Amino acid sequence: MNFFVPVHKSVNKNFFKKWTPEMAYVLGFFAADGYITVNRRGGQYWCIQIKDKELLENIKKVVSSEHKISIRIIKKPAKSILYRIQIGSVEMCNDLRKLGYSERKTKSLAIPNIPDEYFPNFVRGYFDGDGNVWTGLINKKRITPNYIITTCFTSCSFCFLYKLKKKFEHIGIECGKLYKLKDKQCHRLKLNLQGSLKLYDFMYNRGDQGLSGLFLERKKRIFEIFIRLRP
Repeated sequence: MNFFVPVHKSVNKNFFKKWTPEMAYVLGFFAADGYITVNRRGGQYWCIQIKDKELLENIKKVVSSEHKISIRIIKKPAKSILYRIQIGSVEMCNDLRKLGYSERKTKSLAIPNIPDEYFPNFVRGYFDGDGNVWTGLINKKRITPNYIITTCFTSCSFCFLYKLKKKFEHIGIECGKLYKLKDKQCHRLKLNLQGSLKLYDFMYNRGDQGLSGLFLERKKRIFEIFIRLRP
């Protein structure tokens, strides 16, 4: 008689128990693009679903996971490909809950009590998930148009962005507006030129970064091109 023997895939179940640069980054990214799910049989999983496969591969590596990365094709409104990793672990899900991330975290998102040396990693993780950076010219009709850079963070939780704003201001990163997006159930924290440049330095150059490939190259490159071309 043949018996089915479940295959238990390896993962570092202690990953969310101890603060490290890698753990802080993954936690920040999870805050933006992750979720916990519980199935009908009580199985508990934490998942991350994103468009950037290379970054997800690096996240998989730092959590020592053997889990498969699956592919999901979205056809509407425009065709796109999403990559997802789903890791079954009651222990890791409970660790995430202790850090403030429940199954319904969208509007109750928390900023954990992160040691100062790892806060840049957490911010970079959240920025890679739900942040954006833009450069361009304003006042184009003037003889010398202004070349500017702006960054923003988006969340359905006003409280999360408000606390992030206060922490930024405490460490000298100037913030602009915190406002609700029209016709959407989410909020945005915007940083103008000086705040954006300080944010770049904070996310990529401060302290024990432990990058380990844990950053989106395309976002980092926008900052660096702006800095290089800025008059």
